[in-house]
Amino acid sequence: MNEIEAKDKQYVWHPFTQMQEWVAQPQMVIEAAEGIKLIDSEGHQYYDGVSSLWVNIHGHRHPKIDQAIVDQLGKVAHTTMLGLVNVPATQLAEELMAVVPKGLTKLFYSDDGSTAVEIAIKMAYQYWQLKGKSKKQKFVTLANAYHGDTVGTVSVGGIDLFHRIFSSLLFESIQAPCPSCYHCQLSSDPEQCGMLCIDQVEKILAEHHEEIAAMIVEPLVQAAAGMLTQPKGYLKKLRELTAKYNVLFLVDEVATGFGRTGKMFACDHEDVSPDFMMVAKGITGGYLPLAATFMTDEIYNAFLGDYTQQRTFFHGHSYTGNPLCCAAGLANLEIFREEQVIESLQEKIAAATTKLTAFKQLKHVGEVRQQGLMIGIELAENPEKKIPFSWNMAVGAKVCKKTREYGLIIRPIGSVVVFMPPLISTVVEIEHMIDIIYRSIQDVTETKQDQYDDEEVAAVLI
Repeated sequence: MNEIEAKDKQYVWHPFTQMQEWVAQPQMVIEAAEGIKLIDSEGHQYYDGVSSLWVNIHGHRHPKIDQAIVDQLGKVAHTTMLGLVNVPATQLAEELMAVVPKGLTKLFYSDDGSTAVEIAIKMAYQYWQLKGKSKKQKFVTLANAYHGDTVGTVSVGGIDLFHRIFSSLLFESIQAPCPSCYHCQLSSDPEQCGMLCIDQVEKILAEHHEEIAAMIVEPLVQAAAGMLTQPKGYLKKLRELTAKYNVLFLVDEVATGFGRTGKMFACDHEDVSPDFMMVAKGITGGYLPLAATFMTDEIYNAFLGDYTQQRTFFHGHSYTGNPLCCAAGLANLEIFREEQVIESLQEKIAAATTKLTAFKQLKHVGEVRQQGLMIGIELAENPEKKIPFSWNMAVGAKVCKKTREYGLIIRPIGSVVVFMPPLISTVVEIEHMIDIIYRSIQDVTETKQDQYDDEEVAAVLI
């Protein structure tokens, strides 16, 4: 054990990690990175197949983002936005408005995805109070939803494993069925499943719209639920229903934004313009923590008034609009333009789709879900009968541990192997990473399933 690993185990509490098992096992120490590779303390290189938890877009140490941060350091690293304006935050706001869905005209900066969603929840609630609709206090969310880990965002979440323990702290929300066919109890046909779920949403809105402030969704893909994908047209229909019943529509693009689905934003696939859109993760290319909550003029204008009217949105963060983060964000958008990132994705997505067809041959792969370069491979004891592996077998974690032996770092969500490479990855690199995942699944589920003890996979469990 090297000195850094020892001190980590002495002092640090890691997220989504059982620390008793973490401390008991050897852990990888990352010291450097180059492009889409991470480099450990022993000099070994690994593909960053999870984009450092879905944030890295253009690879590590991209010279344009590096230089933008260095240049900004020569001016000012941070200044508050309470009563002051800073240059990078203003410039980034202008450039973001050029790429977000039409109708979104203002933004509120924060620090990460949870805070961006928390802001939207509070704004949506206060909006209706200011409009004289005081009964509109509830939120509709989807089963299996994940919108962050703060109390407000957990209140609109739907992943029992993450959220159950905090139930007594949460405000009430109304849960609609998620339209994922693999786990759906309504139908196994994607089109029919989508329509049945839409019917359920309309029933909720029709019966309760006078007390519903907003509906919040992850568009196209419920990422933390295991890359659960939604049928075509589902998102657009939700937008139509929320407009029909005078309910605000909140779209959480924290995971799906900045090219992950094949377009700049998931909303772009169905020409959807929400009332709120939240982004984080890829907004700085994965370099620094920054988030933004976008809203329409209708929302913004409702908060305007004389100081004495107290219509202000009383919310803020110390590092709101941090100049260093915003400088990275500006460089990120410049790379999207200059390197034609979105345009180049189509070949990569097609190559991944082709490669993934071979996974049907693996006897323990239940479903392969893909939207752009967001990919989830569901493992099952008996895929035909949809019988899952038991939780204590930790099969997803064992596969991810195995991929490290072949030079690829990824993380599972339960029995779902998640693959979300940096968008800069080449076709050859994507194909190589998928080959590693295929081989690892085969090794663990077909030939070496009992190779690892449960404690040995603690480092990659989620």
